Amino acid sequence: QVQLVETGGGLVQAGGSVRLSCAASGGPVSSYSMGWFRQAPGKEREFVAATSRNGHRRDYADSVKSRFTISRDDAKNTVYLEMNRLKPEDTAVYSCAAGSTRYVDYIPHSYDYWGQGTQVTVSS
Repeated sequence: QVQLVETGGGLVQAGGSVRLSCAASGGPVSSYSMGWFRQAPGKEREFVAATSRNGHRRDYADSVKSRFTISRDDAKNTVYLEMNRLKPEDTAVYSCAAGSTRYVDYIPHSYDYWGQGTQVTVSS
């Protein structure tokens, strides 16, 4: 069973940058499709970014495209979310997830394992 731990959240000013890390144990991230999701207070969890199992395909929510980048370091068994030009509406708890499919997956309940999440707060 894969365990995921996110780190890197915090308070940042609008226009700033943050890099989130998702460290995996109990299995290699290269065996899973990996995704990042976020949930703001009073809102449903939403897709942010994901990578396919082989790492060749990546996709992003329209709201973060060109600002966020998902990447994977197999040697460190870690997935990252680089977030640039942050906006107050990016404020949320960000969670990473691992899924058994080969492809990029946009649906939360398609993922099998979840981290506990890390808070990102963007001040205006």
